[in-house]
Amino acid sequence: MDVSLQSLLSIALGIGLAAAAGFRVFVPLLAAGIAARAGILPLTEGFQWLASTPALLTLGTAAVFEVLAYYIPGVDHALDLIAGPAAVGAGVVASASVMSDVPPAVMWPLAIIAGGGVAGLTKGSTALLRAKSGVMTLGLANPVVATVETLGAAALAILAIVVPLVCLAAIVALLYWATKKTGRLLFGRDRGPGTGP
Repeated sequence: MDVSLQSLLSIALGIGLAAAAGFRVFVPLLAAGIAARAGILPLTEGFQWLASTPALLTLGTAAVFEVLAYYIPGVDHALDLIAGPAAVGAGVVASASVMSDVPPAVMWPLAIIAGGGVAGLTKGSTALLRAKSGVMTLGLANPVVATVETLGAAALAILAIVVPLVCLAAIVALLYWATKKTGRLLFGRDRGPGTGP
């Protein structure tokens, strides 16, 4: 395979895992560690610890607790505040850990800006959606939102590992939709002329 294409696949894979970290912090790191342990996914030098037994046990336990905590009313909103910075950090780590075909001088800026940025955008959008859902349904729909987020994290992580370029296209579409939705949540729908105050 051409080196430039391999680098592009590594970048797409990293951004895909970072986006998944915006839904759930530990799920994409766990997926990357399992895939690396199975010999499916090469890790960047210095990140082989992700595939170690202690790391997999720790990430697995953390992922289970994180997923379950989002089903507890009140705790889910508190987690959104804590998970914001954590998601950005996880996005940086997840993306850097798989960009094995990218020179370090390019990898780290990409991991920080693209990986951390995508994770932050995803987390911010889901937090706003949860807040709106909580207000409109008195929190009754929040378990549905939590389930969709968990499934989204798992699906994006798997998609990133299996078909990274397709995952990257899906993320672009998702972020476009989320940006429009977030704008509507924050500022309301645009009104045409003559539609009243």
